[in-house]
Amino acid sequence: MHYPLPLRSQVSVAVLAMGLVVLSSNILVQFAINDWLTWGAITYPFAFLVTELVNRAFGPAQARRVAWFGFAVAVAASAVLAPARIAAASGLAFLLSQMLDITVFDRLRQSRWWRAPLVATVLAAILDTCVFWGVGFAGEDVPWVTWALGDLGVKLVMAVCLLLPFRLLIGKRATTNALPRT
Repeated sequence: MHYPLPLRSQVSVAVLAMGLVVLSSNILVQFAINDWLTWGAITYPFAFLVTELVNRAFGPAQARRVAWFGFAVAVAASAVLAPARIAAASGLAFLLSQMLDITVFDRLRQSRWWRAPLVATVLAAILDTCVFWGVGFAGEDVPWVTWALGDLGVKLVMAVCLLLPFRLLIGKRATTNALPRT
């Protein structure tokens, strides 16, 4: 499929941003801040922000493309830089949570500007946390349950904190909702 140059460049930036967020999160999740939190919990919520900005600006079809391309880039790099179990857990959790995020966001896109990103991120964060920590760390001799709870707590706080950048970056699109559902 051929897109006009401005759309292609914006989508390319979104794909790059998604890959960087997921790759950095996969690496940072290996470093504990304390007994209930890793550094990856702070960076990963930006993946939802990228998806939701693309979804708002270009619709769910483009958001799915960014998620799939970002997934491919991130998993390929993570397979080299992160342990295989973390790369696999991250890939599965990422795809499931991103597709949920895109679907929920799209269904709520006509409501108040903050409702779609907040509800979509909260639901996707819960799914992502359960899948990632359950697959990536269950049975390991680390405090993964407390890390998972800390991770989810940070994701939920970040869901609220990232509403301001979301609103600032979408500008007037927040009230126009010009894109049809696809």
